[in-house]
Amino acid sequence: MVGVNKAETPRTGKGRKQMSLRSRVATAAADAATWASRKTGRGAGGMIGGLIAGAIDPNLLTNLGGDRPVALITGTNGKSTTTRMMTAAVRTATSVCTNEGGDNMDAGVISALLAGRDADSVVLEVDELHVPSIAEKLDADVLVLLNLSRDQLDRVGEINKIERALRACVEARPSMTVVANCDDVQVTSVAWDSPNVVWVSAGAGWVGDSTSCPRTGGSIIQDGQDWYATKKLPDGREFRRPAPEWTVTPDGLRDPHGNVHPLNLTLPGDANRGNALQALVGALKLNPAVDVAPAIEQIEKVDNVAGRYSTVQFGQHQVRLMLAKNPAGWQEALSMVDRTADSLVISVNGQVADGQDLSWLWDVKFEKFESQYVVAAGERGTDLAVRLGYASVVHDLVKDTVEAIKQCPPGRVEVLANYTAFRDLKRVLDREGTVIDTPRGADGSSQSTAGTGDDTANHIAHRPSSHNSNPTPDTKE
Repeated sequence: MVGVNKAETPRTGKGRKQMSLRSRVATAAADAATWASRKTGRGAGGMIGGLIAGAIDPNLLTNLGGDRPVALITGTNGKSTTTRMMTAAVRTATSVCTNEGGDNMDAGVISALLAGRDADSVVLEVDELHVPSIAEKLDADVLVLLNLSRDQLDRVGEINKIERALRACVEARPSMTVVANCDDVQVTSVAWDSPNVVWVSAGAGWVGDSTSCPRTGGSIIQDGQDWYATKKLPDGREFRRPAPEWTVTPDGLRDPHGNVHPLNLTLPGDANRGNALQALVGALKLNPAVDVAPAIEQIEKVDNVAGRYSTVQFGQHQVRLMLAKNPAGWQEALSMVDRTADSLVISVNGQVADGQDLSWLWDVKFEKFESQYVVAAGERGTDLAVRLGYASVVHDLVKDTVEAIKQCPPGRVEVLANYTAFRDLKRVLDREGTVIDTPRGADGSSQSTAGTGDDTANHIAHRPSSHNSNPTPDTKE
């Protein structure tokens, strides 16, 4: 299959072939486990179903891929959001199988493929360390590389380990199209030798892990939008920021012909504009039938990802939820905090899914929140409180996140939490709160959705929260 563009060739029916007895048993067991997980309120079942199916039939992942065009999205931050955006874009041309719940390791991917067996294309977010294996088993056509920075050092180790693994994956699959963010030094190194790379300028808000060349160890010099290594590569080439074909600008997305396509996202932040760019380019490369204008229109309509960025009425408080997990993600999320809100609750746990090493707290700039009422919360709230103290942020410490919100003055509360803190809080809000559709821009103001066919920015609508969108411990955005 390597070397064949499945998006441009007719389906052979391989994706719908008759399953073996073992595969049928695995599928039935997965369906039963997923149903039980949902009925008992333990989660969406995306993890347990895939675990059971994979244990019964080790070849199930390969068999489920079939001959369908496959795109994988990976990176330290933004995987779930970019996957949701790219799925929306590809759906303008064809049906899509995707892991909307964010379960992005082998078991979650199996569950997604089981649920989307009849779809004509596959768009999946994948944990960085699982990309080489899943790309091989699914014969991936497109790999979207967002960014790479330190994350969960106790689980994955230093970032150079991930960079080398992804680089080997790209080198082993020369026919795979790689959509790579040239503003990220680590990503550029991964895709540097790919013969089918599409360079895009999606921005790099965090450069703390881009001080040295991953290939030579030489220093990296940042010069405005440009960057370069002081030491040449072993073959004599200069390691420097490539010229991008696509660029995100304040006005929209600039294509290779210099045309700027307006972009008015519902989601806040510059990082999400970069995610939108890579989602669009990935969709165009996966399926030539995707047209830019309709694809952007659907990308603009994405308003939350598994509850992230949503606002919930909870008693006397309007709670907006944001998720972050590492220095780069926290720095970006802090830039999205609405400074006009009445209170800010920051909640940090230290469970396995969060990463138990929280030394990264000292790399995040928590300063300049003196005008807001701040509460440190979560199982590791004391660690956070010490960091806030050194940042001269006046705060209270209330370890229970729900109680921390209740302690805030009535009004708007921004909540910034890591994985399990976010998950546990959302379960309570799903039961006791009501979602308010009020998308905001990066500055916290209501953001226009003109041209998207969605009037939620102008009319506040209420609906019951869903129990099926809880992020599970294997979700690694």
